[in-house]
Amino acid sequence: MKNYIGPGTRLALTVADTSAAVDIASGDGYVVGSIFGVAVSDVAVGEEGIFETEGVFELAKVSAQAWTVGQKIYWSASLGQATTSSSGNTLIGVAVAVAANPSAKGRVRLNGSF
Repeated sequence: MKNYIGPGTRLALTVADTSAAVDIASGDGYVVGSIFGVAVSDVAVGEEGIFETEGVFELAKVSAQAWTVGQKIYWSASLGQATTSSSGNTLIGVAVAVAANPSAKGRVRLNGSF
């Protein structure tokens, strides 16, 4: 098939060069429009990096939230954290493990098709 590009589980994305942009560390989440991915390596502002869009990842979360298995998880770009709050945030996947309140991290299965 000559029009096949690739599986799409890893995408090259450029970290926005805006006043609010910050460097992204390996393992950090990043959102571009409706695409969410986890950085494979460190990516400086204005640079292109590879981001994993599928799989299970342990991500920084809003500490004061408790998560249940199967609960929808969103990404708050302003906080740089996963959250159960949909308001103004991007749907990234579902929780695959219970996360207590308080806790700093939660396990999320990303769904690259959002």
